[in-house]
Amino acid sequence: MGLIMLAVMMSSFKKDDVVTIFMIGDSTMANKNISNGNLERGWGMALQCYFDDKIRVDNHAVNGRSSKSFINEGRWQVVLDKIKPGDYVFIQFGHNDEKPKADRHTEPGTTFDENLRKFVRETRDKGGIPVLFNSVIRRNFLKQIPQNDDDEALRNTTGPTNIKASEEGDSLVDTHGAYIISPKNVAKEMGVAFVDANKITHELEQGLGREASKKLHMWFLPGEVPSIPKGRQDNTHYCIYGAHVVASLLADATAKEIPALRKHVVHYDMSVAKNGIGNYLDLQSAVDSAPVGKKTTIQVFAGEWKKPDISKDKKIKIILREGAIWKKD
Repeated sequence: MGLIMLAVMMSSFKKDDVVTIFMIGDSTMANKNISNGNLERGWGMALQCYFDDKIRVDNHAVNGRSSKSFINEGRWQVVLDKIKPGDYVFIQFGHNDEKPKADRHTEPGTTFDENLRKFVRETRDKGGIPVLFNSVIRRNFLKQIPQNDDDEALRNTTGPTNIKASEEGDSLVDTHGAYIISPKNVAKEMGVAFVDANKITHELEQGLGREASKKLHMWFLPGEVPSIPKGRQDNTHYCIYGAHVVASLLADATAKEIPALRKHVVHYDMSVAKNGIGNYLDLQSAVDSAPVGKKTTIQVFAGEWKKPDISKDKKIKIILREGAIWKKD
């Protein structure tokens, strides 16, 4: 009986020892439907790959939402009811707050800031730890900012459209204005950790340059991928590769601001998950794509997995995350 009680206590301790990162934001952060070969991902969808099993990522970000609509639709209340002392709330809005529609629009310096303060205050009231992020950059090398009232409509584009060389430059042009300043101001005012996601992603995309930065986004030629036969030119939303690059950078940046999270940050060469949070859905595909002769670590998430065939010229280490098991022969 004593051994049984000890086992139960240990099990409870392990469960309670896990800290949750709740995420609230827009489509650049959100989980995506992966059916029909959809390659779009939010950086929050990939974030679990960059934290160990002591951290659980619970992503509530939703396409098209602003700080205003997220509150008014009751989505914030759902998150608030779940927060336990010691949990984190990652807050990132702005892309849709700047849109003119009345159900989404807020003003930086007034209504936008007050919504951010609300998230901070109410998170703290529950014993949680708020973290403010400003918006990730849009990939915009056009000299004149395009007038786009709805980023979600970019999924309906085909591409690429020929753009005259004279219309583009070599430098990214900001599209967010004061909306990237409000989170920083509120963080300073309320003593909240702040991650300058806009600066980090600006440096990333500017460093890659006008052409290579397209690889981060849902930017595909006609016929390039089966799920988008007509192609797409979308400078806002990330593809699998882009979501993982950004999630990795923002995990590191958050750990710098919050020392308690540093020991939980992980970086593996590849991630495999059936729910689409990894680089691959299939373990054998990940193994096949691993470079020859180079040590490669592959983390595998929850589910039952068939052991892959690994050629002798590959040096692969497979790490099973919580809930991942091998299929019995």
